[in-house]
Amino acid sequence: MRAQATQTAPAQATADRIARRSEPDGMRGMLWLARREILRFSKVYTQTILAPVVSSALFILVFGLSLSGRIRGIDGIPYDQFIVPGLVAMSMVQAAYSNNSATIFQARFDRYIHDVLSAPMRPWQMTIGFLVGGICRALLIGALLVAVAAPLTGVGVAHPLVLACACALGLLAFSALGLIAGIYAQSWDHTAFIQNIVIAPLAFVGGTFYSVSVLPSPWQEVSHVNPLFFLINAFRYGFLGHSDVSVALSLAICAALALPLYAWAQWLFASGRKLKA
Repeated sequence: MRAQATQTAPAQATADRIARRSEPDGMRGMLWLARREILRFSKVYTQTILAPVVSSALFILVFGLSLSGRIRGIDGIPYDQFIVPGLVAMSMVQAAYSNNSATIFQARFDRYIHDVLSAPMRPWQMTIGFLVGGICRALLIGALLVAVAAPLTGVGVAHPLVLACACALGLLAFSALGLIAGIYAQSWDHTAFIQNIVIAPLAFVGGTFYSVSVLPSPWQEVSHVNPLFFLINAFRYGFLGHSDVSVALSLAICAALALPLYAWAQWLFASGRKLKA
């Protein structure tokens, strides 16, 4: 027993030293992975940043400025201001999803994901490293779109803390969803399917261009099943101080969506499922 304990102690001490040495390496690896993800989309900024900003700005010009004279304000809010929060939310979540679904699928396709998995990083560090790219891209698009919309419509930020919480939860949810979709996808069509057939339609019917309070039953009740309805209303309350539902409920629904999706993405990196194949 004494001999076994003598042999175990040095082995445990060696393992502890390796673990302590790997912690700084893991943090450096996470930072370099995050930097790589930011450089990846910034190299083609005309496609990843400029195009979404221009398309959303066109929505503001066409639907907001051209129709605001014909459509009365909604609940006392000018129509051109009313649509800005939904467009910002829609552009940001689509960017977060598309960035991460594309980068993780490309990593699997080119098989350099194995280099990431073999690096001295913990699974949560890998997950965060990949999430940073989608979140930074979405934040940049959102900031530029607000910079364009503010002088055109006069929209402001009524509740910055609520807006920050809505951004954090929404981007965490859809960045993690992008990782999950990119890990399970078998082709580029699979990643595009969720964005074009699920996210975009849900954003349009989630109250981006109208208030669901004007919808007849049962469509008003059906809208409350749409998670993007709550995210858009949280954004609208942050910008305009107006929401069709309780802002606390909206943030709670966003958190109930974001945390399980992050946990799922974290489990995929911890288990290596679909990544080591």
